[in-house]
Amino acid sequence: MLNENAYALGANRSCIRDLFEYGRRRAAVVGEENVYDYSLGNPSIPSPREVDDAIRAVLADTDSLLIHGYTSAVGDYDTRKAICGDLNLRYGAHTRPEEFFIGCGAAPELVAVFRALAVPQGEVLAIAPYFPEYQPFAQEAGLTFRVVPPDVPSFQIDLDKLGAMLTCHTQAVILNSPNNPSGVVYTRQTLTHLARLLTDKSREFGHPIYIVSDEPYRELAYGVEVPFVPEIYPNTVVCYSYSKSLSLPGERIGYVYVPRAAADSQALYAAIAGAARGAGHVCAPSLWQKVIARCAHLRPDLASYDRNRTELYLGLTAMGYEMAKPDGAFYLFIKAPGGDAQEFSQRAKEKDLLVVPGDGFGCPGYFRICYCVSYDTIRRSLPVFRELMEQYR
Repeated sequence: MLNENAYALGANRSCIRDLFEYGRRRAAVVGEENVYDYSLGNPSIPSPREVDDAIRAVLADTDSLLIHGYTSAVGDYDTRKAICGDLNLRYGAHTRPEEFFIGCGAAPELVAVFRALAVPQGEVLAIAPYFPEYQPFAQEAGLTFRVVPPDVPSFQIDLDKLGAMLTCHTQAVILNSPNNPSGVVYTRQTLTHLARLLTDKSREFGHPIYIVSDEPYRELAYGVEVPFVPEIYPNTVVCYSYSKSLSLPGERIGYVYVPRAAADSQALYAAIAGAARGAGHVCAPSLWQKVIARCAHLRPDLASYDRNRTELYLGLTAMGYEMAKPDGAFYLFIKAPGGDAQEFSQRAKEKDLLVVPGDGFGCPGYFRICYCVSYDTIRRSLPVFRELMEQYR
C-alpha cells in the first residue's frame, strides 16, 4: 500500500516540467534553435566569477575533512555571520547569526516553516498569482491552503479581499516579491498597508499572523526598490535562496531568517529547526556554505535579463498583448488572447513556442513566459507571437 497523496504528487507531473521535457524531445527532432522554450526559470547568466574563485579557494585553503564534513545542524557560524553582515550593511537590519538557519534551498525551507506553523485548523493564504508548489508544501504540512484572488491588472495585493479572508485560523500570508510568475514587485506602500492590516487582525484574533516572505528573486530588480519586509512587518519569516541571485539552482543553498523582533521568535526558530530535522533537511552542503560565506555580498549582472525583458515587453505590447510591467525576476505574465490560456498554450506548442498556462498559478486566462533565455531566441520568437495574435483577430 502507498500514501495516496504522495502518489498523486509523483504521478501528476508539473505542467512546467512537462513542457520543458517536451521541448527537449522536440529539439532533438527540429533542432534546439527552432524550439522557443519559455517554460522553465533556469538562470541563463553565469555565476559571478568570484563564486568560482571562492570554490577554488575553499578547496585549496581548507582541510578536506572540514570541507566535506558536517556543519552545525543550523548551519556554519561563519556563513550565518557573513549573511548577517551583508543584510546589516544593506538594510540596517541588526541581524544576528543566531536568527539564521541555513537550508537546502528555498523549497525545503518553506516546507519547514509551514510545518512549524501547522497547528490544528491552521490556514495559510497565498496571493494569486503564486508559485504552484506552495499548495502541496502547505497541504502536506497539514495547513489549509487558501488563495486570495489576483489584483488585476496591476498584480499588487487586493487588501480588501485579503482582509475578508483572514480568520482566527490564519497562521500566515505568503509573499513572493519580485513575483513568480508576474515579475511584479510589491511596493513599499502596498506592504505598509498589508502590515497595518495584519497587525490589526493579529490583535483582534489574539495571536500573530506571520508573513512568510519567499525571496529567491530579491536581487533581480530593474531600477525599483525591493523593500526588506521584516523592516516593515517584524512578524516576518524570510526564506531565501541563492539559486537565482548567484545562478546556483542546482546547488540548493539558502537560509531562513527569523527576526528576534518577531512574536515568539525563539520558539518559532526552534519549531522551524525541528521541522527541518523531521524532514531530514539539516546540515546543508558544507562546501556551498563555505562558498556563500565568501560570496554573500555578491550581486548578479542583470544586463542581459534587462535587455530580454525590454525587448519582449515592448515587442509584445506593441502586438496587442496585455500584461503588468515586470519590474523584477525574469518572467512576464500575459493575458491570453481569447481568454483561454490552455488553448493559447496548445496553439503556441504547435509552433514550438512553449509558454505555461496560468491556471496552476491561480490565474486562469494568463500565461507565463520565462525570459532567462538567449536574446537570439527572443528575437526569432517574436514573429511566432505575432502569428498567434493574428489568429485571434
